[in-house]
Amino acid sequence: MLKNLFHKKTKETPVWNEPKSEDFNFDLIEHYFKNKDKSFAFQTVNAQLTDDIDFQDLFAFIDRTSSRIGQQYLYNQLLVINNPLHFEEQEALADYFLQNEEKRIKAQHLLSKLNKRESFYISHLFLNDYIPKPKWFWVVPLLSVISLLTLILMFFVHKLLILLFICFFVNLVIHYWNKRNIMAYMDSIPQLPLLSQIANEFLKWNVITQHDHEIRSAVESIRQMKDSISFFKFDNKIRSEIEALVLAVWEILKIIFLIEPLTVFNLLKKLDKKRADIQTLFEFIGKIDSALSIATIRREVPYYCKPVITNTVHTLEFTNIYHPLIPDCVSNSLQTSGRSILLTGSNMSGKTTFIRTVAINILLAQTINTCFANTFRLNPMRLFSAIRITDDLFNSVSYYFEEVLTIKGFLDESNSLSSNIFFLDEIFKGTNTIERIAAGKSVLSYLARSGRNIVFVSTHDIELTDLLSDEYDLYHFTETIQEHQIRFDYKLKPGNLTTTNAIRILEINDYPDEVTDEAKKIVHPYL
Repeated sequence: MLKNLFHKKTKETPVWNEPKSEDFNFDLIEHYFKNKDKSFAFQTVNAQLTDDIDFQDLFAFIDRTSSRIGQQYLYNQLLVINNPLHFEEQEALADYFLQNEEKRIKAQHLLSKLNKRESFYISHLFLNDYIPKPKWFWVVPLLSVISLLTLILMFFVHKLLILLFICFFVNLVIHYWNKRNIMAYMDSIPQLPLLSQIANEFLKWNVITQHDHEIRSAVESIRQMKDSISFFKFDNKIRSEIEALVLAVWEILKIIFLIEPLTVFNLLKKLDKKRADIQTLFEFIGKIDSALSIATIRREVPYYCKPVITNTVHTLEFTNIYHPLIPDCVSNSLQTSGRSILLTGSNMSGKTTFIRTVAINILLAQTINTCFANTFRLNPMRLFSAIRITDDLFNSVSYYFEEVLTIKGFLDESNSLSSNIFFLDEIFKGTNTIERIAAGKSVLSYLARSGRNIVFVSTHDIELTDLLSDEYDLYHFTETIQEHQIRFDYKLKPGNLTTTNAIRILEINDYPDEVTDEAKKIVHPYL
């Protein structure tokens, strides 16, 4: 991961969370995001964009949460754009902890109690279906009553002892069948008392007052189930002989009266009705931990800004923007002035990195109210990208066809009533030059025609700059070759690219003269 790119603080430095050195279990981290209802979101970021901007690495850098709940909540927060954008609660929490060092340290300590792997599974309790009660379960209470009556009456009718033994062995099978149900929830349900306890502690601080009554009610609701939850705890501690004997007797009683299956399914029924309470506490803790993480990352980076969100359509401007994952990244500034952007430049000159940088900052502006720039101004917009497209070998889809499908989605989205920004790197590079330029020009004109859309596209096809100069603002990146070395400044420059160095690069890499000389002759009429 990226942990090696960032400095470590000394052990004496208290306690703003450092970059995590652990491996990130994204299968568990993304559970809340994947299963939560997002139907009311302005946009849920798709897999193509997350791949294009290296989202997992970005998350690993931003994530300074102390709990697994906070980690899941932050992951969801970074991938779901809501409109209207509301950050008042986040900013109030961040400011609270910035101004209260003692409370911040205590908060991190409290949250860290929910940092075990088991805490990932709390979200399953309000997002996943519970194990259904089997159709034959009506037998269980009946067997429990029969066992009780047999146990009482056998003192008067001794032959009933045989019936008691029969019931015991039948109950034994059911009892140990039910153990797998307990095991299924052993990681999640035992976390609920701790979740409730920590939420109750934060309630005393009045850090989030808007839903105070709802949170208090949820705390009390979970607290009422504390005794039933104890069935899901597994205790393998070494005990004294007396304790072991008591436990053995208790286990026999649970078998005789089928206490565990009756209690387990009764608890699951109650929990099914308390999904909203569990989610309330989960999101309460998640908001606090996420705000702490955002405050921490703001302290960590060289500089940042809070974006200015405007309702003026087609607004995008920024100064000294940089990529947060690139050490000593060269910054750039841009004002789109209501037009789309066409970038040219050679390989490794910075085009694709710049596009990714803009995409990352637009996403973070709308999800955590934080941009890696001096200033950033935009209107709410949805993001779509086609930067890193690959063949789908399992479904026999070629690179070009995959790109065609992705860009067809762009064309459809461009006609929506929402503002959109499209990021494309080397459009239609999977096909021949003539058709690539023709199709690329047509697509880029179509995407930019709406007054609500902005397009960022990079290309090596100089012909596109002539065809699109009336519709797109032209920018470029350049490099210089000095003493057989290529030097990049990674600075965005206005206008069309006026120099090319591809053949010169062949020369400095000792290609045969006859190869480079012929290449120069061929290219000369076009330059």
